[in-house]
Amino acid sequence: MNSPIAWQHPNTALYTDHYELTMLQAALHAGTADRRSVFEAFARKLPDGRRYGIVAGTGRLLEALPHFRFEAAQLEFLGSTGVVDDRTLAWLADFRFTGSIHGYAEGEAYFPGSPILQVEASFGEACILETLILSILNHDSAIASAASRMSRAARGRPCIEMGSRRTHEESAVAAARAAVIAGFDSSSNLEAGRRYGLKTVGTAAHSFTLLHDSEVAAFEAQTASLGLGTSLLVDTYDVEQGVRNAVAVAGNKLGGVRLDSGDLVTQAQWVRELLDDLGNTSTRIMVTSDLDEYAIAALASAPVDAYGVGTSLVTGSGAPTAGLVYKLVSREGTDGNFVSVAKAAKNKASLGGRKFALRRLDARGRATAEVVGVGAKPADDGNDRELLTTFVSGGTIQESWTGPAAVVRARQRHDASLAELPPSAHRLQRGEPVIPTEFEEETR
Repeated sequence: MNSPIAWQHPNTALYTDHYELTMLQAALHAGTADRRSVFEAFARKLPDGRRYGIVAGTGRLLEALPHFRFEAAQLEFLGSTGVVDDRTLAWLADFRFTGSIHGYAEGEAYFPGSPILQVEASFGEACILETLILSILNHDSAIASAASRMSRAARGRPCIEMGSRRTHEESAVAAARAAVIAGFDSSSNLEAGRRYGLKTVGTAAHSFTLLHDSEVAAFEAQTASLGLGTSLLVDTYDVEQGVRNAVAVAGNKLGGVRLDSGDLVTQAQWVRELLDDLGNTSTRIMVTSDLDEYAIAALASAPVDAYGVGTSLVTGSGAPTAGLVYKLVSREGTDGNFVSVAKAAKNKASLGGRKFALRRLDARGRATAEVVGVGAKPADDGNDRELLTTFVSGGTIQESWTGPAAVVRARQRHDASLAELPPSAHRLQRGEPVIPTEFEEETR
């Protein structure tokens, strides 16, 4: 990874919904805003047909948390528009998160009901973080879950994230980060490289070829500037002639050719044969053009060396949100003891009580179930792995969960987590979650 450069994080206090603050105001007036509470983020189900999800965004959330401050500009807006009253403005002016945050490590696989993130704090503190938490985790986990399927379908061939132009400028940075966590080799996004030390790559588009009087002239200009090891885009006009022109310019030292249109499976096969016939046995073939996990899988038998993925990746490959929700599951009662609370609405019910989670493993270290204890830790079979870790304690963010180090750590967790799952996790056919979620409720 590249060496990152410090960047100025924006204020995040108003990256929230209006009703978070009206709830705070009402709770302050009722005298309940200070009640100790436990909120949990979880998915009731996975996107239709998916077998697992991947947690991502926790590091970005922790980076945003210190900047969740109501400074003069934010307070002036809230006061002048009448969003909240003066008493609430005074509370917000002094706001600093003092609670604790626990959850699944970034890169971890998750399943329906997995307690991905837990926030324990006063109701006021935990409540106003809801939208920030969900907007980051829902987006990043959706991208990472799609990226994981793609990188597994690639079977070790490198995947390059190149979807910046297909999404919002800030979500493009987040998507690049999430993709690398979930197995992608690099990104085209330079801001992601700057912030998180990601490897960035890129050569030229069709416009560069069209700029020049001939394809040969374009290739000569590119290789003169970037070296013979560059990749040349050979399908601006005629692919076969493009390959021949590329070899004529760079010889057998040509690094690679890129194919961006047509029947990629058939095309890659005869382009490989042509390159080999011309003596370019080491020249790589990279394919792009609206790839997703299914297209990548279809190219498994083709002589392709790398995949560039854009639109499908940054839109979650059909699942643009992870579907996570954030619910109050336990809060302090009038007697000072915690009581379990739950939403009972039809089709949207939640399970009250603080959760604890284990990944149940068999004797070979293969996952067999997601075991979630309600109100108490579930029984450990002796080979199980605890899933909850501490990110914030008493308002202090723990080390190595943010910045470039967090991306490296999350990438390692992703690889280790997937290695535990049954082989059927890597099937692209629609199916149920690869392991079941089992709930163990506390007995008194």
